[in-house]
Amino acid sequence: MKRSFRQVNVFSSDPLLGNPLAVVHAADGLSEEQMAAFARWTHLSETTYLLAPTDAAADYRVRIFTPGGELPFAGHPTLGSCHAWIAAGGVPHDSRVVVQQCEVGLVRVRRDGARLEFAAPPLRRTGPLEPAVLHQIIKALRLTSSDIRHHQWVDNGPGWCAVMLSSASQVLSLQPDWAALHPEARRGWPPST
Repeated sequence: MKRSFRQVNVFSSDPLLGNPLAVVHAADGLSEEQMAAFARWTHLSETTYLLAPTDAAADYRVRIFTPGGELPFAGHPTLGSCHAWIAAGGVPHDSRVVVQQCEVGLVRVRRDGARLEFAAPPLRRTGPLEPAVLHQIIKALRLTSSDIRHHQWVDNGPGWCAVMLSSASQVLSLQPDWAALHPEARRGWPPST
């Protein structure tokens, strides 16, 4: 069975400045393995799959994949998927709000003309980073522990960690060791809690 997909540009009207996203329409019936394989093939940071909702309050359901696996929620895939769903003829229950169902639950996307916006779902995890996690980040960012002013989990699905440095110029001067940040390079990270 053929399925259509479109590549959308999120956060910019310039085709080369936004965050690209592949959106597969009518993805019901695809296996998780097929979704993962296609996400690897697109080689984009995320690929989403639009499905019929299983919650009556939702307008559509989405599954979000990176080349490395599935995410329960992510911001630019939420906006890009909503845009693609509307562009393909999707009609929400409420003309002002589109309700997306994803692994973290229902996410309400407000419509203001062509503009879409949402409030991020509640944090699933917060609090200070574990020492092993912080050490890995310090090493990958080529910093010292004294460079970190504050750190914490800001995880609403993707597992984000946040570190605060002393200045914007320090952030802009970072030259990360990308391989050290890659999931396969973090054997056993994050530590189980």
